[in-house]
Amino acid sequence: MKVLVTGATGLVGKAITQALHNQGISVNYLTTRKGKIVSSEDYQGFYWNPSKGEIDLNCFEDVSAVINLAGSNIAKRWTSSYKKQVLNSRLNSLKTLRKGIEQIGDSDIISFVSASAIGIYPNSLTTFYEETETSVDDSFLGEVVHEWEKEIDTFKKFDFNVAEIRIGLVLSTEGGALPKIARPVNYYVGAAFGSGEQWQSWIHIDDLAQMFLFVIAKGLQGTFNGVAPNPVTNTKLTKEIAKVLKRPLILPNIPKFVMYALLGEMAYVLFASQRVSSKRIEEKGFVFQHTNVCAALEELLLPDSPNNDSKIDSFSKEYV
Repeated sequence: MKVLVTGATGLVGKAITQALHNQGISVNYLTTRKGKIVSSEDYQGFYWNPSKGEIDLNCFEDVSAVINLAGSNIAKRWTSSYKKQVLNSRLNSLKTLRKGIEQIGDSDIISFVSASAIGIYPNSLTTFYEETETSVDDSFLGEVVHEWEKEIDTFKKFDFNVAEIRIGLVLSTEGGALPKIARPVNYYVGAAFGSGEQWQSWIHIDDLAQMFLFVIAKGLQGTFNGVAPNPVTNTKLTKEIAKVLKRPLILPNIPKFVMYALLGEMAYVLFASQRVSSKRIEEKGFVFQHTNVCAALEELLLPDSPNNDSKIDSFSKEYV
């Protein structure tokens, strides 16, 4: 079996690639940088340029499944031009993949699984969201995810399984939000955001990677929430990080106006609340290895954790 992965060099892509390799599954990946194409027995790179609709059709050779993770990082200041990049990077990637699949005609593809995001759900402190929810958050992020999923739906015309995983807050020491939250806590300047009551629907990076593989292996279709069974509030998450690192939380919660002054509109993601259910994927038989946020944080952050080779101070300078 061989899987084509877009976004393979990102945080989630690396974890999925490793999980595939652990099962003896080869990976083809797409990159916009010709000079960084790697060629090995189980990891082969191919060039594409979604902004121009260009793709090396050889990337589909012997591929049984496609995992799409492509899209610009939302954790940057949302200028007008960057907003366009965030949306277009997602839509153009899907359009280019669809065009490529149309060009190769009959193929061995049996599953297409794309990333999405829980940011589509309306901001709420009380609602517990399942995949059947039809309301869309009235924010830039809600708009992006809504358009993203409409483009994913166009793949349903093909004769293979199509699924999307709405990813929540990914916990990993390799990148994403956790290092950015843990580092100030480690240096005694951590604090919750706003009221701290906003829900954080989190998932351990390993569980998320396995969820993508599970959806392919089981031939699942439709929408699934990529979150762990037990969401926590921002205050709870911050306190648990402090507990694991054995650091006191001295400062008061950080007001909204401070973060909006620093980050602009992008600060919205720090205060949006989405309490999201993992029930549907569990009913399909998926078993989470990390259901308790404190245990997940211990496994990730503690120096003597059997599954963690690095300490908090070894986080990349990118997250200082």
